[in-house]
Amino acid sequence: MEGMKTLRNLLLVSLLVLPLTGCGYQGFYRYPCQNPENWKNAECNPPVCEASGTCTKDMIKIDTKTDIDITGETK
Repeated sequence: MEGMKTLRNLLLVSLLVLPLTGCGYQGFYRYPCQNPENWKNAECNPPVCEASGTCTKDMIKIDTKTDIDITGETK
């Protein structure tokens, strides 16, 4: 019976702690080409980035409703 109580407590603590793991946003970019400061780098522009799929155009969705490109300029 004591083992079941320990297991229940362990599961309860796990369920309570699990949601907290998503709260630690540090303000970093997962990929370098998501960072606007790197958009002009060769590694973020074709043809260098096409093989790995890390081109800025692939990493950031373009807003087609407003026709604003990744640099913020209107087309």
